[in-house]
Amino acid sequence: GKGTGSFGKRRNKTHTLCVRCGRRSFHLQKSRCGSCGYPSARIRK
Repeated sequence: GKGTGSFGKRRNKTHTLCVRCGRRSFHLQKSRCGSCGYPSARIRK
Protein backbone atom coordinates (compact mmCIF):
# COMPACT_ATOMS: atom_id res chain seq x y z
CA GLY A 1 0.00 0.00 0.00
CA LYS A 2 0.89 3.65 -0.22
CA GLY A 3 0.48 4.59 3.42
CA THR A 4 -1.17 7.77 4.59
CA GLY A 5 0.50 10.35 2.37
CA SER A 6 0.43 14.11 2.73
CA PHE A 7 -2.98 14.25 4.41
CA GLY A 8 -1.64 12.23 7.31
CA LYS A 9 0.12 15.34 8.57
CA ARG A 10 -3.21 17.17 8.94
CA ARG A 11 -4.00 16.05 12.46
CA ASN A 12 -3.73 18.94 14.91
CA LYS A 13 -5.95 22.00 14.91
CA THR A 14 -4.06 25.19 14.07
CA HIS A 15 -6.87 27.68 14.63
CA THR A 16 -9.73 27.82 17.13
CA LEU A 17 -12.48 30.30 17.91
CA CYS A 18 -11.42 33.84 18.75
CA VAL A 19 -12.96 35.57 21.77
CA ARG A 20 -13.04 39.03 20.18
CA CYS A 21 -14.14 38.52 16.56
CA GLY A 22 -15.77 35.07 16.87
CA ARG A 23 -14.00 33.71 13.78
CA ARG A 24 -12.11 30.44 13.78
CA SER A 25 -8.83 32.31 13.32
CA PHE A 26 -7.18 32.14 16.74
CA HIS A 27 -3.77 30.50 16.23
CA LEU A 28 -3.16 28.16 19.17
CA GLN A 29 0.63 27.86 19.00
CA LYS A 30 1.31 31.59 18.72
CA SER A 31 -1.90 32.41 20.68
CA ARG A 32 -2.93 35.25 18.39
CA CYS A 33 -5.90 35.77 16.12
CA GLY A 34 -5.08 35.84 12.42
CA SER A 35 -8.18 37.88 11.68
CA CYS A 36 -8.41 40.61 14.33
CA GLY A 37 -5.00 40.34 16.02
CA TYR A 38 -6.28 39.46 19.51
CA PRO A 39 -4.83 39.66 22.23
CA SER A 40 -3.20 42.82 20.83
CA ALA A 41 -5.01 45.95 21.92
CA ARG A 42 -5.30 47.51 18.47
CA ILE A 43 -7.46 45.70 15.95
CA ARG A 44 -5.66 44.26 12.93
CA LYS A 45 -6.82 45.80 9.65
